[in-house]
Amino acid sequence: MSSIITPEQALVVLRDAERLFSPEQVQSALDRLATQVTARLEQRDPLVLMVMNGAFIPTAQLLARLPFPLQVGYVHATRYRSGTRGGEIDWIAQPRPAVEGRVVLVVDDIFDEGDTLKAIVEEVRRQGAMETYSAVLVNKQHDRKVAGLTVDFIGLEIPDRYVFGCGMDYKEYWRQLPGIYAIRD
Repeated sequence: MSSIITPEQALVVLRDAERLFSPEQVQSALDRLATQVTARLEQRDPLVLMVMNGAFIPTAQLLARLPFPLQVGYVHATRYRSGTRGGEIDWIAQPRPAVEGRVVLVVDDIFDEGDTLKAIVEEVRRQGAMETYSAVLVNKQHDRKVAGLTVDFIGLEIPDRYVFGCGMDYKEYWRQLPGIYAIRD
């Protein structure tokens, strides 16, 4: 299957998809995430690193709920490159700003197999972060997780299906959707 689709094909995908979580359910999950992050990090002067592009939307929504001083940066690493299956990690941008000596919260859209998130967390530690935490909007339930990675904050649990919305894409479309959808089997 080609990784490039037309807007018309993207509309068909959305029309045929199953909504797993409503916008209200996503917002409730973000509220819970914010409460957990605040309890752990509000006195720590954290640097929040969003994983581009998928975590842009959930990170922005999470940040709006965090009532304490923090700084924001980004990292861009991917295994998907507009496709639906992961490959080798492509480092588009290293963590910015510098993480040395910082408490860092890495926010990603989804914890699927975890290869990308694990590589990012390891790189942040290698660059000298004092402490590293991770948060994801959704955790995909399956037994293919990479060894050695535990996510500290999880918003929603989803079945082992291809999902999109809330930052997650289907071939670069539909990141902006406020709910979470799954491709029909």
